[in-house]
Amino acid sequence: MSSDGTEEHPPEREARGPDGGPAVGTRLSADEIYENVRTEAEEELRRPAPALFWSSLAAGLTIGFSFLASAFLASLAAPPYRIAAAAVGYPLGFIFVVLARNQLFTENTLEPIIPLLHRPSGKSFRSVAALWATVLFGNLLGAAIISGFLARTRMLDAALHPTLVEQASQALDGGFWLVAFRAIFAGWLIALMAWLIASTKATGAQLVLVWVTTAPISALGFRHSIAGSVEAFYLAWGGQVGWGKALFDFTLPAVLGNVLGGVLLVALLNYGQVAAGRANHGGAQRAH
Repeated sequence: MSSDGTEEHPPEREARGPDGGPAVGTRLSADEIYENVRTEAEEELRRPAPALFWSSLAAGLTIGFSFLASAFLASLAAPPYRIAAAAVGYPLGFIFVVLARNQLFTENTLEPIIPLLHRPSGKSFRSVAALWATVLFGNLLGAAIISGFLARTRMLDAALHPTLVEQASQALDGGFWLVAFRAIFAGWLIALMAWLIASTKATGAQLVLVWVTTAPISALGFRHSIAGSVEAFYLAWGGQVGWGKALFDFTLPAVLGNVLGGVLLVALLNYGQVAAGRANHGGAQRAH
């Protein structure tokens, strides 16, 4: 009670979220995005292996439209603009995969890693390893099937094949270590795409996020293990390179680089910011 007889109220404290950040605002907090990713990933880890396989096979087939769209637009452009034209079309396969909710291996360098970091255990590690193996196998099988149709059937006009060969040949440039190095940045972008998509339910916003995170992969010559394997396998089916070269000079280093980029530069960093925020907020609560 104050001296004038009115009742005193304690000063209002600003509402805080679980990570110590604002609980309200126009955007989701990092903690809220983290929970969206974790919750969905835990559901995916509980899916039976056949469901994961068919979803990943669909993604491997569908991602071939990135190769087709980029080559088609490049074939229409003058030489100085072909790289830019290819980059415009490259996101198409990723848009189809993301909106269809198919399983793409490189998205899984973020999503199941978050539950593993959240509750590390041998069981969680085995679940992630099983999911990775199933999804990677399904993606690569789908990539092999669609590239075989592109290379060995009359699915496309013959006039487009020289551009397809030119486009695909760039994927194998540089050898094992350069492919792996460039794949780190593609893995970073795709895992970042998965993190950003978890911040919105708006389809239009998701389309923009997919485009802005995948177009740079093509424009800057980064290497995506699944979309690039469609290109490498296309050359193998056509006899321009051997299957050993396609697998060991592209697919293997691209997978390694994508895993490093996604896990280290997105999963661990974003887990770190959320975990540190929660630890700090918990300490502040104990202090009070």
